[in-house]
Formats: sequence, structure tokens, C-alpha cells
Amino acid sequence: MLRPSPAPAPALRSVLAALGSPTAVREARTPALRAAQGPLSPELPLPVHVLGVTGAPGHPPRTRLAGWRFLIRNGDRTIAAADTMLTPDGWSFSHFFEGPYVSATERALHQAEGLPVAYRPRLLSVPELYMLTLWLHAVPEPDGATAPDADDTTVAPGAADLMVPLAPAPPGIAAHRPYPVADLLPVLSTRLAPPPLLGSAAPA
Repeated sequence: MLRPSPAPAPALRSVLAALGSPTAVREARTPALRAAQGPLSPELPLPVHVLGVTGAPGHPPRTRLAGWRFLIRNGDRTIAAADTMLTPDGWSFSHFFEGPYVSATERALHQAEGLPVAYRPRLLSVPELYMLTLWLHAVPEPDGATAPDADDTTVAPGAADLMVPLAPAPPGIAAHRPYPVADLLPVLSTRLAPPPLLGSAAPA
């Protein structure tokens, strides 16, 4: 089951303002959004974290909060997404987009709804691997509790968390399969590690 974190009010307002602007919608690089008939609504907000390339020795890689993403619905269909970003003046609208990650995000969220454990959904981006993952953060709080770390600028995945790579996933990583953090993060860390310098000694 999922217990989403509420999006920052300024982030939601910025997306609503963009949806209400004919210029913003007309100039969006998403044909589905431009062709939509009827009202458009931002739903299912998710904080987007970016995985650090390296972590401190002996510690899991850290992440940083990069934005909030909203799925844009037109009637009963999700047709696009909207990203917001944190600026010196607060949360502001970034851009609209569509593509495979939009439907993959919705699919992964539906899959996670059927899990017996409560999770707080996030997105984890790994730009160097062209990878996006639904990050299911285990919720230890009782029902109705809020997540104190929803807007933390840096957080580390917990041992009880799950990662669900979205399609398309990098070669050798199964899309839409829930991975325990302990299984997936070492794989990502290995792929993100810089290559050894030429002439350096091989590890013993």
C-alpha cells in the first residue's frame, strides 16, 4: 500500500498556473497535452531524488531532492507529466513532458498499491545510467503520520526500502521488478564507479 507525501503547495500552484496558461500548454513539447480536450489535472505528486555517483566508504549512496513530478490526467487517462524545481525563490514549474516513463510510473504505482507493507513513493533518478526507479520508502509510522523527511535535501535509502526500475531499464536490470535496496544499490554503485586509472595496480 502507498502513503504518498503531500507536495509542497507552491510546487502544485506552479503546475496549476502552467496548465492554466494557453501559452505554456501550446509551447509544451508534448503532442498529447496540446491535443487534449477538457480539463487537465495534476495528480500523484512524487518527490524526485537524484542518486549521488559515489557515497562515503561504508555508507549507502546519498540522494538529493531535485524536484517534484506530477502526472497530468485528462479525464481517466494520464497523458503527460509536469516537473517542478527548487529555485532561490522556492518551488517553480520546470516543464511538461511525455514518454515511456509516464506510463511506467503509473504502472509501478499500481503494482505497489497491492503490496502488504506501507511505503512512501518517491522517484530515484540515476542520470549517468539513463535510469529512473520508483523508490518505495518503508513507512514505520502509524497510519496517518506524515513523512518528516519528504522534503529533505539529502536522504539515504533504508534497508527495508524497495526499488522498482521503470521501463526502459538499463541492460541486465529487470524493469518493474521490486528489488531490495541491498540487492540493487551495489549493482548501481559498481556501474557508477569510475574506471581504474591506466597503469594502476589491480585490487588484491
